[in-house]
Amino acid sequence: MNKPVCCVAAAALLFLAIIPVHARVSAEGASLSGAECVVEVSSRRVLHTENAERRLPIASTTKILTAIIIIEDCDLTETIEIPAEAAGTEGSSIYLRAGERYTIEELLYGLMLRSGNDAAVALALHHSGSIRAFAQEMTERAVFYGATDSAFANPHGLPAEDHRTTARDLALIAAHAMENDTFRTIVSTKYYSPRNWANKNKMLAQYEGAAGIKTGFTTEAGRCLVTGAEREGMTVVSVVLNCPSMYERSAALLDHAFEAYSLTQLCSQDETVDGCKIRYHFSYPLTDREQAQVERRLTFIEPRPETAGEIAGQMQILLENRLLFSQNLYIMEQTNE
Repeated sequence: MNKPVCCVAAAALLFLAIIPVHARVSAEGASLSGAECVVEVSSRRVLHTENAERRLPIASTTKILTAIIIIEDCDLTETIEIPAEAAGTEGSSIYLRAGERYTIEELLYGLMLRSGNDAAVALALHHSGSIRAFAQEMTERAVFYGATDSAFANPHGLPAEDHRTTARDLALIAAHAMENDTFRTIVSTKYYSPRNWANKNKMLAQYEGAAGIKTGFTTEAGRCLVTGAEREGMTVVSVVLNCPSMYERSAALLDHAFEAYSLTQLCSQDETVDGCKIRYHFSYPLTDREQAQVERRLTFIEPRPETAGEIAGQMQILLENRLLFSQNLYIMEQTNE
C-alpha cells in the first residue's frame, strides 16, 4: 500500500536553558569585578554564568566580532592597500605601513593571532568606509547573532565610553563565529608562516581540545579571554572578563563544562517514528540527571494526510517541561509497501 512518509523540517526552536544549581562551577578564581559565561556552541545553551549580564569593556576580544563580519561579507582573496588612517594605530600592532598591500585573509590572521589594531582599522575601513559606520554595523550584527545588550564604537576594543558588552553577549557572538569554518581555522592556527606570526593565545598549547579564540587586555578592561574547545563532539565557548588568572580560570570553566555535560542526541536524522521519517538531527548538552528527564512528544493529525507537503503533526522535545525543540511534521513523499 501507499504509506505517507513525514519528516521534521530542518529548523528548531532552541531555548537557552537556565542552568541547574547542581551544575554550577566553583567561584574560586573568579574575579568579583569581572564576569563569566560558558555556552555550548550548537545549541547556544548557557552552561555557566557569573555576572554575565554586567556590561563591561572587553578589550581586544572585540576583534571576534570584527573578524566574523569581515569573513561573512568580504572576499578574503582580495588585496587591499593599507590606508594612512590604519598605519600607526595605537596599541598592539602588526606594523602596517600606508600604501602596503595585503590580502584580507592576511589581515585577518594579523588581527586574530597578533591582535593587530592597525589590521582592525584597515579591515573596518575596507568594509564600511569609516570606523563609525563599521561600529554601527557591529552593533546591528551583534543583535542578529543574539547579543542584545551590546554597543560597539570601534573594531579593536581600545577604550571608548560607548563600547560595552556582556559576557553572555560575547559568548553568543563567539559561538556564532565558531560555527564558521574559516574563522575557526584562523583562530586555531598556532603559527602563520607566510607572515611569521605566532598566536598569542596560550590556551592552544596549554588546554586539551583548545580551538582558539581571542585574548584581550587594557587597563580599563583588565585581562579578558574567550576560549573555544572541543571534546567528544561537543564544542564549548568560555568567556572571562576582567580576570587576572584568565588562563587558569578558563581551563577550570571548560573542565567543568566537559565533566558535567555531554552532547546528547535527541532526534536522529533518518529515524522513523510511528510511520514518519525524521530527517533532522538535534542534539543538546545534558547532565546525567537531565538525560532521564527528557521527554519526546509526537502528535498527529487524524486521519493522517497523504498529500506531499501537508502538515501531518508535530514533534516536541522537552526537558523538565521546558521546551527545547518544536517543529511540524510534514508529508514528504509516498512509499510503496
